[in-house]
Amino acid sequence: MAGLTGHPLAAAVLGAATLFLVQFFRDPERRPEGGDDTLISPADGTVLSVAEAPEAPPGARRRLSVFMSVFNCHVNRAPASGRLADYAYVRGQKGAAFSDKASAENEQNRITLVTPSGSVTFKQIAGALARRIIFYPRVGDTLVRGQRIGLIRFGSRVDLFVPDGAEVLVGPGDKLKAGQTAIARWPRGA
Repeated sequence: MAGLTGHPLAAAVLGAATLFLVQFFRDPERRPEGGDDTLISPADGTVLSVAEAPEAPPGARRRLSVFMSVFNCHVNRAPASGRLADYAYVRGQKGAAFSDKASAENEQNRITLVTPSGSVTFKQIAGALARRIIFYPRVGDTLVRGQRIGLIRFGSRVDLFVPDGAEVLVGPGDKLKAGQTAIARWPRGA
């Protein structure tokens, strides 16, 4: 049986690829920051923008976009506790996830949770390298804040539509951890 002992370059390449895949598919335990009045990040990554969006659902005009590079953990998590009210898969392109038009044009899952404080809508969006978006729950399921809900393989993006009146706690360039980082706080009395 011929091994890779005579091929140190091939062994190094295969070893590096194995380490990359192990790092990419890691799934660390996380504890949500803040209380039930805070929304937490559904994705690891960097905040691209927080801005009004034309495709925003009623009552949530601002879109908080998180870019997930190939070096981020790609397991996505529920930003709040609530009932999964709506889920829709939308076919689309596989353009660069950091591009603003990716939110409207790329392949994506659109997810809406109904919580005691109101509705929260977010999207899992495929990027140029992403080949598959995975979403585990079914409409009607009850999700817990920080619960694993799926993943996007390789570079991608998650957009969360911030409820009107909610205080945004992060800004462009901030690094986020899925299931942990507090990104917005519901308005008082919500």
